Amino acid sequence: MNWEFIMKYLPLYEKAAVLTVRIGLIGVVIAIVVGLICAAIQYYKIPVLKHIVGIYIELSRNTPLLVQLFFIYYGLPKVGIRTQADVCGVIGLAFLGGSYMAEAFRSGLEAIEPIQAESAMSLGMNRYQMMRYVILPQAMSISVPAFMANVIFLLKETSVFSAISLMDLMFTAKDLIGLYYKTTESLFLLVVFYLIILLPVSILGSILERRLRYAGFGA
Repeated sequence: MNWEFIMKYLPLYEKAAVLTVRIGLIGVVIAIVVGLICAAIQYYKIPVLKHIVGIYIELSRNTPLLVQLFFIYYGLPKVGIRTQADVCGVIGLAFLGGSYMAEAFRSGLEAIEPIQAESAMSLGMNRYQMMRYVILPQAMSISVPAFMANVIFLLKETSVFSAISLMDLMFTAKDLIGLYYKTTESLFLLVVFYLIILLPVSILGSILERRLRYAGFGA
């Protein structure tokens, strides 16, 4: 292991990690918003929109992120729609993640007993109040394991951004391997930085899940 090489190119990996985290977090936040909207449409079975959401979910989940990125970055410019590489990464991640988040939230919403909604309506709540104060808090606690798994999955999916020439962690590792043939050192730094990014998210998810389980069931 060439530690001199590792220390020399450590700042390059740090810069790439910041870019990876920034794009990943923005994409995840947008995916959460898209997922909530889609889950609400499916829960309330809004005509027409529920069919559009169903098509979106099937299309998104059954095509790889790499294909989606290629379509956005290389395909859309053919019809005059151009995006920067980082914007393309965010859009692709949000498009993919929105469907997974929608399914996670939908499963949480459908796990709530109908009597909960009926009781809220009998107390004079409208649909918005019922969703905000009764249904959504319970659904979110049920959805936490799937939600956190999706967050980790989406952050790991950022590794394909190198295909559209984004200077992320994977691009940096491949570039250094190609230039200096330092495969072991480059991959070591790649693994370390992905662990630094993903391990805290995994630990946070475990803590959050335990706390919500304790709050809900007292154990």
